[in-house]
Amino acid sequence: MTTDAIEHHQHASHCKNCDATTNGNFCHQCGQATHLHVPSAREFLHEFLAHYVAIEGKLWRSLKLLVMKPGLLTREYIDGRRVRYVEPLRLYLSFSIIFFALVKLSGVEIADFGPGDRVETRPPLTAPGTVAPLYDDEEVAAFQEYKSGAIAQARGIDPRLGKGVETFFNRPAEERRQAVKRAFFSYTPYAIFFMMPVFALYLKLLYLGSGRRYGEHFLFALHSNAFAFLMLSLFMVTPPGWDFVRFVFLTWLTFYLPTAMRRVYGGSRRVTALRWVALMSLHLLSLIAAVSVVVGVALMT
Repeated sequence: MTTDAIEHHQHASHCKNCDATTNGNFCHQCGQATHLHVPSAREFLHEFLAHYVAIEGKLWRSLKLLVMKPGLLTREYIDGRRVRYVEPLRLYLSFSIIFFALVKLSGVEIADFGPGDRVETRPPLTAPGTVAPLYDDEEVAAFQEYKSGAIAQARGIDPRLGKGVETFFNRPAEERRQAVKRAFFSYTPYAIFFMMPVFALYLKLLYLGSGRRYGEHFLFALHSNAFAFLMLSLFMVTPPGWDFVRFVFLTWLTFYLPTAMRRVYGGSRRVTALRWVALMSLHLLSLIAAVSVVVGVALMT
């Protein structure tokens, strides 16, 4: 063993990070360990498990409250009991990444352009003794009307946008579908994430006079949306035929948010139900608009 290796296994008298004088296992100035050595593969694995799988219990405690006690995880943070739980932003990002990865791997169809897709992708119809394809005139007319309307609306907003929409619709159906998929998976997660402040703003407006600060509403938004991503992910990985399990996931997803709202904000069931309906209506409309805008901009640029 070399001198440097021996030195790295011994307690350092000076912190290698901040150069403060030390006499224990950790630096009193910055907190770095004084017993330094190059970690083995086993130690790397242990560190990974301890940090990401939370052997110390942070993840499991957070999941237990998040799933089984709607709103309680938010209340714990508001009341100052935070160190025992996973940070809200990390929880939200982790479950959203898992959800969009599952959606992408599942191969779910994102784009549907109506009759045009069926016309362009199905086997052509041919009359006996002819070689020219004969398509359903009604389907062709419907698609052309849909296409013309979309181009006209885009031109009404901006001529350049209209040109981009026209170019897009002139592509083959499969090429359009793949372009929408790429744009959706590239930009939708960002759009949804940046909708979290808007979700919190809706809560702020719905609970005016409650004395809650905006940061508390944002905290609730992160926790409630992290739960939604978790339930949707579990729904997607549930094997076909387990209809009852999927029904349980969707039922709990439906009743979770109003239950969490009552625990965090208080109020009667009737008033909470009205606020929940208003919140979900505003949020869904905002999500549709935000996703449409970012995907449309991505396709037109």
